[in-house]
Amino acid sequence: MKPDIIGHCWHCGTDLTRADYGRENHCLSCGKATRACRNCRLYQRGRPNDCLEPLAESITDKARANFCEHFDPALKPTAARSPNDTQDSDHLRQAAESLFK
Repeated sequence: MKPDIIGHCWHCGTDLTRADYGRENHCLSCGKATRACRNCRLYQRGRPNDCLEPLAESITDKARANFCEHFDPALKPTAARSPNDTQDSDHLRQAAESLFK
């Protein structure tokens, strides 16, 4: 029986199961911590504390394992982006900059 995939590593995109999100667990492919802000669905750069949860404690190293009680695995990795995503964001940035000239 194949284990249920509930998320992916924030660094390399490897499939992760619920058992892979322990405090001391690391991705078997790249060795990065799995229970880290960068792997949480609430992680969003630019927000206060880079988190959508306003009551979350301040965590300085977003790639390091932590004890955050609001942690919820992200369904897709934040680091693995397709080239089209980069092109789209560049296009949007240029359009925004042209508005303020």
